[in-house]
Amino acid sequence: MRRRNNKGKSFRSVCISGVAGIACFSGMTHATETVILDETSLVPGGSINGSVITTLETPQAVHCDQEELISIDDPAAQAAEAFECGDELFGFEFNALDGGGANVGDGQRYTRVPRADKAGPGEWLNHVPARATGPNSESCGHCHLEPATGAGFSGLNAIRDPERQGQLGQFINRNTPHLMGSGAIQLLAEEMTQILKNSVAKGQSTSCSSNETVRVELEARGTDYGAVDVSCDGTLNTAELDGIDNDLIVKPFGWKGTDLNIRGFTRNASHNEIGMQATELVGEGVDGDGDGVANELSVGDISAMVIYVAGQVRPTSKFELDRLGLMSLLEEEPLTRSERNQIVSGHRTFEEVGCSSCHDDQKNTVNTIFTEPSQTADYRDAVFPAGQDPVEMGVTPENPLVFDLTKDVGDNVFNVNGSEVRLGNFKTNARNRMRVQLYSDLKRHDMGPELAESIDEVGTGNSTWMTSRLWGVGSTAPYLHDGRASTLTEAILAHGGAGAESRENFLQSDTSEQESLIAFLKNLVLIREE
Repeated sequence: MRRRNNKGKSFRSVCISGVAGIACFSGMTHATETVILDETSLVPGGSINGSVITTLETPQAVHCDQEELISIDDPAAQAAEAFECGDELFGFEFNALDGGGANVGDGQRYTRVPRADKAGPGEWLNHVPARATGPNSESCGHCHLEPATGAGFSGLNAIRDPERQGQLGQFINRNTPHLMGSGAIQLLAEEMTQILKNSVAKGQSTSCSSNETVRVELEARGTDYGAVDVSCDGTLNTAELDGIDNDLIVKPFGWKGTDLNIRGFTRNASHNEIGMQATELVGEGVDGDGDGVANELSVGDISAMVIYVAGQVRPTSKFELDRLGLMSLLEEEPLTRSERNQIVSGHRTFEEVGCSSCHDDQKNTVNTIFTEPSQTADYRDAVFPAGQDPVEMGVTPENPLVFDLTKDVGDNVFNVNGSEVRLGNFKTNARNRMRVQLYSDLKRHDMGPELAESIDEVGTGNSTWMTSRLWGVGSTAPYLHDGRASTLTEAILAHGGAGAESRENFLQSDTSEQESLIAFLKNLVLIREE
């Protein structure tokens, strides 16, 4: 079976296994209101007045309905339907009638450069919510390149003007990261946060028993976040916290580590990068970006895209592909014995020079089930940004969309010597915990003046960054937050601050050790086959 989208292209259907068996699906096709333009429909600045006239042209995007999604009884079919609709939306090229783009000014709908100079009615500077960038493209897939949901080139950087002053020296750049393994990243962050908060709760109980302030060392899944002093009334002295906000919530998404879940990241990126505004972000019937279209993305649309992103395959490695006889997926020959030995040696060098002290691959989760919304209160909306109650809109932890990341990933399923290999699913260890080998400690670090920006956009420090996840790094050049490094060696040499010692250790290593370390990193690759 093949699935279709509204641009006439064909795609293979996806089958996802779950507790109720196998579900195959072909997408939701909920119609939207027909919006027609005549010669009077365009208003100054290029926005659309939204008049319903005849049937000259129509919006083209499919949409997902939250109530329909959660009404599906079969968990596998429910997740499959959400994944399919999210897939359609992620790759879709939204047109003006769908609400794609915004009234930038001068009749433009998209811009690569922030336009603080466009301050007229409904123009860029007056959009709600306020923009720091874009919109710069018609589709998520225009920046998350091959393999689908992958990283982007430096020419696709999001150029941001957080101060919204139009001063070139205050512009900053963000390179597009890949999205593989995103569901596991959120689950890991949720568990780490719970560990930290449990440690503080235990310290508070001890403080009440002893009638003294108690020092609590904060460590979760191998990451040290410093310490807090806790009193019986719950007051925290956070002066010695390290790499995390005072709320003790691990925020794994964004180059600065400021986004805590996939839902928030998705609706903000849809607004900023492609000009598609979610009703939960701006409100029902609200045209916040002056393009003449309201209700551009429904609550169900965002839920479906969350499941699509969360259900992406895990990154893999050449070493694993070679063991399975699948190196042809990279259009490469099987590894030689010398190449395998070099990768193994490179991993050892990676640890010896100190890279693994931050780029940690030894993280596991007890939970393997991704749910939208999250079962952890810190990782779901108590109230949507526009003020709606999520529960009233069908987004409730009692009836979530459910996806098992160790069983239900539908892509990267291969036949190897007559046996099915589900390479997209995450592996579990002997204790049945999910292995999340992301090569990051999910902690912020000061990386020194070379990587400092001209402004401190979010208050974490000009040169402070979340540790980059290195899984897939062999497929995701260029490197660093702004794509300034075209090679892995450049990226290593740009490390200062918390990474300075590792950089110096790398420089002091002999050439063969340096080459093996680079070979190990290039071995960490992305594959996504439908």
